[in-house]
Amino acid sequence: MMKFDFNVPVDRRHTNSYKWDSANQEDIIPLWVADMDFKTAPAIIEILKKRVEHGIFGYTKVPDEYYNATIKWFASEHGWNFNRENIIYTSGVVPAISAIIKALTEEGDKVIVQTPVYNCFFSSIRNNGCVASENNLILRDNTYFIDFDDLEKKAADPKAKILLLCNPHNPAGRVWTKEELERIGEICVKNNVKVVSDEIHCELVYSPYSYTPFGSLKEELTSKSVSCVSPSKAFNIAGLQIANIVCKDDEMLQKIDKAININEVCDVNPFGVLATIAAYTEGKEWLEELKKYLWGNYQYLIEFFNTHLPQYPVLKLEGTYLVWVDCRHIGIPSEELEERLIKEAKVWLNAGDMYGKAGEGFMRINIATQRERLQEGLKRLAKVLTKY
Repeated sequence: MMKFDFNVPVDRRHTNSYKWDSANQEDIIPLWVADMDFKTAPAIIEILKKRVEHGIFGYTKVPDEYYNATIKWFASEHGWNFNRENIIYTSGVVPAISAIIKALTEEGDKVIVQTPVYNCFFSSIRNNGCVASENNLILRDNTYFIDFDDLEKKAADPKAKILLLCNPHNPAGRVWTKEELERIGEICVKNNVKVVSDEIHCELVYSPYSYTPFGSLKEELTSKSVSCVSPSKAFNIAGLQIANIVCKDDEMLQKIDKAININEVCDVNPFGVLATIAAYTEGKEWLEELKKYLWGNYQYLIEFFNTHLPQYPVLKLEGTYLVWVDCRHIGIPSEELEERLIKEAKVWLNAGDMYGKAGEGFMRINIATQRERLQEGLKRLAKVLTKY
């Protein structure tokens, strides 16, 4: 029996929820933006309640306990060892990525991305005056693989300075294997391309797959790499604005720290600090049950599509709570299909083309909601999608 009940509905409307309050109509089921409809771990709620009761919310000094909790978690859970001097805290993974690009490139440089990929990668690259170099993933056997031949070519371009890695990958749902990551590292080292790895979904991985932190690979592959981590996705605390940059190269870290300050994202709030401590010290049991529930949602979705929408292939999910569905056969542009589903099905999904040209014709479904709501959302989808 599960200790935590993820079936309990939580009414998020009228809470200034970006996910729930962005729709013009209240009868829309939002299965789009990547946050969850579950209350966070009780340990996090309790520590935040105590902080609220204090009643003063001034500037925050990040304590030793924060660093110790982060370091211990990644060492014990993922076999990745680093120390306090390797960490820079900041207000989120996207601000971190933007600052890292600013620190490690010059205007006009190229940043390699493996598309379809998280949409904010493109804006972070563009906003720093750089150019996205797309290493399109290969779709085969209902999943994605890295096109290493193309990656070799892209990395050999002298203008290519960074590979922006998504590990686990959003929206493809892949959890890259150690062997795949090592080959990425070898290609990038050979071509003097720095790997910047977004690992925000690292806790949301399903058996038998396992997350390998890029920074945990052998030193010759990672000495010039940077990783970005946060408890925000796994513990549903994205609004608390907290993330960590981990880098073992002192010179790179100094450049990144300078860029963090130039971008003015060097301060964090007290709630994010305390939530991180609670997540990494007391949140494991809750997280394990969450993953079982999410996997149950995915299994339900797979069975539903196989029965009612077999013409729409659902890609294999190894990590994240974001399911990638192939809708190319109906020939409707993703953005138009998103709008039709909102209007006709009253369900909001993410259009695939926002993740790059390689995502055109696909849709992304966020399954991190109560099962009953997911069931209703899928029924609504089927009524519309079966028309095409």
